[in-house]
Amino acid sequence: MAEPLKNIYNPAFLMEFGQTIQAADPSFPAEAFVDKVMNEHWEELALKARIRHITNVLGALLPERYEHAIDILLEVNRHCSGFPYLILPDYVEVFGQADEHFELSMRALETFTQHSSAEFAVRPFIIQHPERMMKQMLSWSTSENEHVRRLASEGCRPRLPWGQALTEFKRDPAPILPLLTQLKADPSLYVRKSVANNLNDIAKDHPELVLQIAKEWMGQNPHTDWIVRHACRSLIRSAEPEVMALFGYTSASETMPLAMEAAVSVVPVTINIGENTTLRYELLVRTGPPVRIRIEYGIDFVKAGSKVSRKKFLLSDKTVEGGSRLTGSRTHRWADLTTRRHYPGLHRIVLLLNGQEMAYTELQLQNAIEDQL
Repeated sequence: MAEPLKNIYNPAFLMEFGQTIQAADPSFPAEAFVDKVMNEHWEELALKARIRHITNVLGALLPERYEHAIDILLEVNRHCSGFPYLILPDYVEVFGQADEHFELSMRALETFTQHSSAEFAVRPFIIQHPERMMKQMLSWSTSENEHVRRLASEGCRPRLPWGQALTEFKRDPAPILPLLTQLKADPSLYVRKSVANNLNDIAKDHPELVLQIAKEWMGQNPHTDWIVRHACRSLIRSAEPEVMALFGYTSASETMPLAMEAAVSVVPVTINIGENTTLRYELLVRTGPPVRIRIEYGIDFVKAGSKVSRKKFLLSDKTVEGGSRLTGSRTHRWADLTTRRHYPGLHRIVLLLNGQEMAYTELQLQNAIEDQL
């Protein structure tokens, strides 16, 4: 089993980090820093709680004057790089939100993000000063540094995972659009992924807006086309006809089905939670010119209270010759995840072609034997 990510913050890391701070500020008590962090509640803390706890301990041990503390951390930043050093922008988030510190905090975040990421730390500033911050983010979107440009997009995502939700931008994403337009042909894949993810977030609340943007942007630049395709991935999964047509997926009609034959099966058909099953499928694509197809399987998961919720899984997305016979298999794991818990019951499994159900089968999921005793 993989080591929990929170364990990167261990005594060895904390001592090295404390000594780096001490090199920048000889009065900083590195050993006391480790002792204060590793208190009796440390093992109970999750990842983000550990980061915030370290930040609060820094606040107690660094100079009380914010300007002096930031000078020290900027020097520390020169010797630190990577995910663990989210501590540095977190310090700005916690201690740098006063109006008189705004400009200094922005300079610090711009610097810190180049060594880790300030995407979480900027969000309280956006909530507190939306107009001022979006001007700042638009300025960052023109930076020569790809990490700073990515911060401009990633920091204002309405639904950033692990991040504080930007409720106003979920309601009205208009303030984000000039920034995304600025970055729509960015040469950095790191930045383009963020722009696509931002638009994908927006699509969950405003699908019509993102479809309109996709139509306007398509065909302008290969980088832009890449962004548009990835930005619309949730819309494609929804299989709305207008979206599918935009990206060239072949449609079906009463007289011209997408497939002449379709079948799906699972082996075994009865399993325990935690076990695997093998899914197999076969499709005979209609004869004629080449067709763009997206093959998925969907599982109607049984939820608590006997409710059902479908989740789709991609099998193939490509253009094939008319008349092609397509076969494939996939192992599906029925182990519980942090994002999905399994419940016993009859699960319907469907084969989807460009969003249309072509065939189905069923699987009986049951508790492990030891849970039944």
